[in-house]
Amino acid sequence: MGIVKEPKGVDFIIQSKPLTEKQEKRLSEYIAQRKLEIKKAKDTGKYTQHAVP
Repeated sequence: MGIVKEPKGVDFIIQSKPLTEKQEKRLSEYIAQRKLEIKKAKDTGKYTQHAVP
């Protein structure tokens, strides 16, 4: 899939639904967990950007 260019004179406006408090919390927890996993992997030398846990 490539980059979609806007035709001249047309603006694409994307408006996502706001996250619920529960969704925000889960997302924040996931991001924090991934950061820890990446840090640990970098510290052990086993991290690559494309690694899948």
